[in-house]
Amino acid sequence: MDALRSALQPVTHNLPAPIRDLGVSLIGETCYKRLLLDIDPSDAECLKFAISKGLGIGIIGASSVVKVPQIVKLVRSRSASGISFLAYLLETSSYLISLSYNFRNGFPFSTYGETALVMAQNVVIAVLVLNYSGRATMAALFVAALAVGAVTLFGDGLVDMKTLGYLQAAAGVMGVASKVPQIAAIWQEGGTGQLSAFAVSVPTRSAGVVARKLIYGVAGLQLPRRLALAHLHDAPGGG
Repeated sequence: MDALRSALQPVTHNLPAPIRDLGVSLIGETCYKRLLLDIDPSDAECLKFAISKGLGIGIIGASSVVKVPQIVKLVRSRSASGISFLAYLLETSSYLISLSYNFRNGFPFSTYGETALVMAQNVVIAVLVLNYSGRATMAALFVAALAVGAVTLFGDGLVDMKTLGYLQAAAGVMGVASKVPQIAAIWQEGGTGQLSAFAVSVPTRSAGVVARKLIYGVAGLQLPRRLALAHLHDAPGGG
């Protein structure tokens, strides 16, 4: 370990200022010194924090493009055959509830950011599906309804935390239920139509929860309480 530390420290002590500043902003001055400058992985708390941050950022980055293949396929074909708007409506609603729940509880964005990014992509897909189905007016109503829902759920004075907790539990059921209309649409079409296999095969939000827990388990570390609570009611199979 001493030999490895001696080899790495000249590099970590001379990192460009932007990289150093980014590292400090992510894991803090103390943990940056322990892990990067001192090369001391024995500090369990700093190691847990760094793993949490790195894993969270990685999952968020992957989630930012997970539904892009579906969007591209819709735009190219200009057809919504085989895609259920109801499925995206239910899934997006469950994401909106979970997003507001995590936000109002003050959890770090790195523990739930994939929900926001996938939800935004879902909105784009839902609008495209409605437009290509000749229901442009409904697309406008859908976006307006989401905006009203966001104001209602994110505002402290309209929905209290107890009620939001119940809604978060219901969001899990909605996430599972959202798969049923899509299955029915495929059955009726006799095929997947314009549905992207990649978009439906990558369970983004639940994968984020499972990945974080697996990493902590393999590393022999205890999942931070705030990270565990942030995903306590996440809908299985989301994405």
